[in-house]
Amino acid sequence: MGFSTDAIHAGQIPDPTTGAVIIPIYQTSTYAQQELGTNTGFTYGRAHNLTRQALEKNIATLEKGKYGIAFSSGIAAINSIISLVKSGDHIVISENVYGGTYRLFELIVKNYGIEFSWTDTSNKSEIENAIKENTKILYIETPTNPMLNIIDLKMISELAHKHNLISVCDNTFMSPFFQNPLDFGIDIVVHSTTKYLNGHSDVIGGVIVTNNEEIQNKIRYYQRSSGSIPSPFDCWLVLRSTKTLAVRMKQHEKNAIEFANFLQDSGFAKKVIYPGLESHPNHKLAKEQMRGFGGIVSADFGNLDYAKKILNGVKVFTLAESLGGVESLVCQPYSMTHGSVPKEQKEKLGITESLVRFSVGLEDVEDLIEDIKRALN
Repeated sequence: MGFSTDAIHAGQIPDPTTGAVIIPIYQTSTYAQQELGTNTGFTYGRAHNLTRQALEKNIATLEKGKYGIAFSSGIAAINSIISLVKSGDHIVISENVYGGTYRLFELIVKNYGIEFSWTDTSNKSEIENAIKENTKILYIETPTNPMLNIIDLKMISELAHKHNLISVCDNTFMSPFFQNPLDFGIDIVVHSTTKYLNGHSDVIGGVIVTNNEEIQNKIRYYQRSSGSIPSPFDCWLVLRSTKTLAVRMKQHEKNAIEFANFLQDSGFAKKVIYPGLESHPNHKLAKEQMRGFGGIVSADFGNLDYAKKILNGVKVFTLAESLGGVESLVCQPYSMTHGSVPKEQKEKLGITESLVRFSVGLEDVEDLIEDIKRALN
């Protein structure tokens, strides 16, 4: 089936009781059992829920995976990956990831005896130099947040297989519409469903997708044991949203390309970062492994005062954390999404105080452009 057909139908059938086209919200904590030792396969809401099951199947299909496991947040989904390692193990991870991922791993998980090497994962030799005898996982984001570096998925997969590592890719920025890391041999794909998959800024959630049954069993066990599950209503909301994912992503990209070109051509920004621009250093790789360039544009305006004019002066864009919603958002990664990352690390990565990240929404792009002009003038 095509992407849009799967987005609308995968994991969902008309309700067998009423024929309802939209899957119901199974808002129940427990299930009646016919007799001792006999049940329908559903026993307790933390372990089983039909609405959640439909969402997991839907997103797994879109990611071309066999198994989907939904969580209460993107960070909960990322944290589930730690269930695959133990104290004394080592993880090689992209040096530029979402600030919440850094905070979770470096400031919390590290305290439990798991070691991390923050590495330039676009550089094959640096990855190989970072791998140790106790390395178990190779974790990347592509594109990275907020610098939009593109990591070679095939290279990551080959290195992971060579060294018997589990490869993980955070695919939140691209969504399954533009990129499918499993197609390149990646073992686990993680999403914050809060972002593009839901796309309406009204749900917190996360999901893991894999083709590996052993990995699925371990993470599913963690999901049930930790209780970090999404509510049936939240699952229903995300299922509502994946139906329009294809049309939304097309418009996000269309607006982002025009917006990035405006920033570049106007000279307002010192540096414009968007994979769809030929000036992007990984533009060629982006075209090879992605079907589009997404809706995130980052730009460095050279100094904080100039950046503040935008951050404090926009009216159509909203100054807020998060991304991927139908409305356009703008943030300063330095103090907001990446506030927990040490100053020297941010400076190394190019996350300056004058860097602004735009989540380009679905408004009329002419209004977004005028919004920036008005804020600066």
